[in-house]
Amino acid sequence: MTTITLFAFALVSFIGIATPGPTVLLALTNGSRFGVRRALIGMIGAVLSDFVLIGAVALGLGALLAASEFWFSVVKWIGAGYLAFLGIMLLRSKGSLNETLHATAQNGSGSTRSIFFKSFLVAVTNPKGYLFFSAFLPQFIAPAEPQVPQYAVLALVFAMIDFLVMFGYAALGSQAVRLLKTSGALWLDRICGGALLALAGSLAFYRRAAA
Repeated sequence: MTTITLFAFALVSFIGIATPGPTVLLALTNGSRFGVRRALIGMIGAVLSDFVLIGAVALGLGALLAASEFWFSVVKWIGAGYLAFLGIMLLRSKGSLNETLHATAQNGSGSTRSIFFKSFLVAVTNPKGYLFFSAFLPQFIAPAEPQVPQYAVLALVFAMIDFLVMFGYAALGSQAVRLLKTSGALWLDRICGGALLALAGSLAFYRRAAA
């Protein structure tokens, strides 16, 4: 694997990750509601899911989802349902920033465990991720060389870029709330909630044959 290959992979990965998707929207929301420091927990969950997805693709799960309508549908509807649930929760948020933070502290939705698993599950239940990596990663793998080290390198590069992009979104969310004062979290939640519902709808209509 050459330096040029890694650079090309990093560039394409950055473009794909920076395009607003479920994990970066969740990082934006976490940054606005809990601050960048606590949003880091969610970023770790999302990065861990990167390794799970790439590892699964390396083991052949991506090919299984591409070949099996049943298992593709199972993963698809779990992912769409969870995205819709998160979107509805964000749309139902009420009150000022202080009230929002107080409510999340009371019901545990702002706990580090909750933030971690939300981000992890959003990414790991998205069948598009498996299909994307199945089609994307082999383009940068040298068939004549050992594949496990190559997949490991690509996973590390992708995870690093993913973390940096999510960090940027979380910082943006944190600053947006400060600029918008107390109403910032409410409106940002509504925007992100609507976006997550839209992504859930697109995932529900996403078909295996289109991959």
